[in-house]
Amino acid sequence: MYGHGVTVYPEEEWLMLSGIQHFSFCRRQWALIHLEQLWAENLRTTEGSLLHEKAHEAGGEKRGDLLILRDLRIFSATLGVSGACDVVEFYADEAGVPLAGREGHWRPYPVEYKRGRAKENDADRLQLCGQALCLEEMLGCPIAAGALFYGETRRREEVLFTPELRAQVKAMLQEMHGYAQRGYTPKVKPGRFCNACSLKELCLPALLRKPSARAYIQQALEEEVAPK
Repeated sequence: MYGHGVTVYPEEEWLMLSGIQHFSFCRRQWALIHLEQLWAENLRTTEGSLLHEKAHEAGGEKRGDLLILRDLRIFSATLGVSGACDVVEFYADEAGVPLAGREGHWRPYPVEYKRGRAKENDADRLQLCGQALCLEEMLGCPIAAGALFYGETRRREEVLFTPELRAQVKAMLQEMHGYAQRGYTPKVKPGRFCNACSLKELCLPALLRKPSARAYIQQALEEEVAPK
């Protein structure tokens, strides 16, 4: 399946596809969630989870020349990443690919559900592009575009998977693998964006003084149970 000279990550080293969005927002947030296994839920993450659950309620349906698959598990061994698509719409198209158990050929179009409205940064677009790269590797067909659906505006935003966007996703995943292999949690300069982070209370006290947020929490627990 993979050509000579192509790097393939072993499955135990695959990263979570959802981490692309975290990494784009803040490298430290990504490391705290995906390397140190810390998580804190706030209104934003709760609303986002509910929207994803709604997208995943049913497995799939067919409407004429449109096939809709939900919660489709995807991966890329060459990028070392795995995850799930909220929705993949397959349109009947002779230029598409065959699907097991389905007649004809189908053109995939990934759709990701998000809370709120479109962001100023490219975090959502990068995550969606990562999904497209996985689908391309799995299905063996090019995917030119996908869409983001925002819960607040109830509107779709089409995303073109340009060479620049693809290159950015690949570069980010390579950097993420580097941190994961070293077990390294990077430091960052606090900013206004920290106010929207669900890990703010865990991250900021330890940011410049401790080797990791996990060490900070462990020390606090030890001090609490230590004999007076």
